[in-house]
Amino acid sequence: MRRARSPAKGFYSLPGGRVEFGESLHAALLREVDEETGLNIEIAGLAGWREVLPGAIGGGHYLIMSFAARWAEGEVVLNEELDDFKWLAPDALTNPRLGDPRLDDPRLGDLKPDDLKAGDLKLTGGLIEIIEAAQRLIRA
Repeated sequence: MRRARSPAKGFYSLPGGRVEFGESLHAALLREVDEETGLNIEIAGLAGWREVLPGAIGGGHYLIMSFAARWAEGEVVLNEELDDFKWLAPDALTNPRLGDPRLDDPRLGDLKPDDLKAGDLKLTGGLIEIIEAAQRLIRA
C-alpha cells in the first residue's frame, strides 16, 4: 500500500494505525486493515516490531508492531490514507524477476517482470525484513 499522506507519504508500507482505548491489539489490526483496504484477514502472528523515536521535542515515540496475516475475503478498496496498492510475491521486493504469480495470469495480457518495478518502489524502513519474517510464520 502506498501512503497518500504523512507520515511516509509516497512510500509503500503495510496497513496500520493506532490502537484505540480499550481495544485489543488483534481487534485494532483487523479494524485498521478493513478500514484502509476493505480486506478481512486472519492473523497468523507477530512478524516483528520496530521503534521510531521522536525527532523533536514533543514528537511522538512509536512502537510499530507488524503481523503476518492471510487474506480471508474482500476486494481492495483503498481509503483516503492510501493511493496505490500492488499484489507482489514477497521475493519480488528484492528481486522483481522472481515468480510473481501475476505473470501467469492470462487476464493481465503481456505483463513482463520489468513492468512490476518492485525494485523501484520506495519502501518504509524495515519492510523487507518484516515480510521475510512474516513468510517464515506463514510457512511454519
